[in-house]
Amino acid sequence: MQTLWSATTILPHFPTLAGEISTDVAVIGGGMAGILTAFSLGQRGVNAVVLEAATIGSGQTRGTTAKITAQHGLIYADMLANMGKELSQQYAAAHMHAIADYRRIAENLDANCALENRPAYIYSQTPRDLPALEAEAHAAQTLGIPAEFVSSTELPFSVAGGVRFPDQAQFHPLSFLGAVARNLEIYEHSRVQRIEGDRLHTAQGSVRAKQVVIAAHFPFRNIPGFYFARMHQSRSYVLTLDKAPTLSGMYLGIDSDGLSLRSYGDRLLLGGGGHRTGRRTAQSGYAPLRRAARRYYPGCAEQYRWSAQDCMTLDGLPYIGRFSAATPNWYVATGFGKWGMSSSMVAANLISDLITGVDNPFEPVFSPLRFTPKASADSFFTNLSQSAGGLSRQLLFQPKSRLNALPPGYGGIVQVKGHKLGAYRDEGGRVYLVSTRCTHLGCQLEWNPDEKSWDCPCHGSRFDYTGRLICGPAQTDLKRYR
Repeated sequence: MQTLWSATTILPHFPTLAGEISTDVAVIGGGMAGILTAFSLGQRGVNAVVLEAATIGSGQTRGTTAKITAQHGLIYADMLANMGKELSQQYAAAHMHAIADYRRIAENLDANCALENRPAYIYSQTPRDLPALEAEAHAAQTLGIPAEFVSSTELPFSVAGGVRFPDQAQFHPLSFLGAVARNLEIYEHSRVQRIEGDRLHTAQGSVRAKQVVIAAHFPFRNIPGFYFARMHQSRSYVLTLDKAPTLSGMYLGIDSDGLSLRSYGDRLLLGGGGHRTGRRTAQSGYAPLRRAARRYYPGCAEQYRWSAQDCMTLDGLPYIGRFSAATPNWYVATGFGKWGMSSSMVAANLISDLITGVDNPFEPVFSPLRFTPKASADSFFTNLSQSAGGLSRQLLFQPKSRLNALPPGYGGIVQVKGHKLGAYRDEGGRVYLVSTRCTHLGCQLEWNPDEKSWDCPCHGSRFDYTGRLICGPAQTDLKRYR
């Protein structure tokens, strides 16, 4: 999958781990969170090693829309009601500090990453959302953010209203990542297969570390931590339109079909269509974006398209801090929702403070050990029902479709000699057969026609049509059949 960012930058390459090494801190994951954490630790004189399963920035970082903002949808009014002012202020201040830190690092490294100050907006085209928008503006002001309610924008369609956060930012994420990673000790194609005590094992080597940071999007360890029961994953879609009018702000619609928009030079990133991973919609995730592009930006050619995947926590806030009470030397950064760029910087600062013994005023609101029943109850029961449904479908569902009825270019669950298998027939007629059982916890996978992949509706693991693992929490490929 090529994105605008991966098509317009060349990242440095790093060796594969071979043999045994020792370090102060081992960071699992070479995305923005992992690289920034290693960089922050290095600035403090702590030796850190990054272990990346593929290549740096090849996971969720390359799929971001790259907004660096404390504006995260309609969150602050609810946060004040459910968690109180003190924790809400911590969340807001941490992300405002993150914006400033991106500016400082980009300047110090002379990173050519197109970092630009931009206001961030949420908006709605529906008048019934006006009270919620006004409440959000007031809540943000209460928490020290100079937000304001607006009744019009520069968008090519009318809005009922919106909320403007001034002095936010946008950038080229992979150009920034490359500059930060330049002098770090990084090992690519070095997937961590297991952790035993203070030793991390890969296929060709091992690392002995005093501290471990798990920043690999979704933690692959089920116990302790139980993150698989505390998160689900969500997919969304992006088109890049060439030669589009430049927007001076960054936008996010809160309507059910709301659009995300931001400019990069004369290109426009048009996003939306979010849904739970593994839950198929009646149409392609790109279809509504293409309709919007034809309507609002006629004559602008589609240049790139890609999908992104985000970890969603029970209460909507990231898990950043100590992995569990039983593992005092492990740390985690996950559950960033759709705001991975600002949250990555928050994670780097917070985890580096914890490792070096520095008090961080924002630790309580992000702690993975927090207990927020009021904000978490609805999501917990939804996740539980989704997992139960995925497991029962794997055990009980028997497909009626037959392999010989599958046309070229299509995939689905079929019966083959009495067995339930996942099948894909390519344009040349070759058939690929795989198990429909997710290698994480056994839920039934669903076919994703947009990406030609097998996706898990329980915890979001994904596999390509050959059965190869794309992303976790699963750690192994699907069983293949001939």
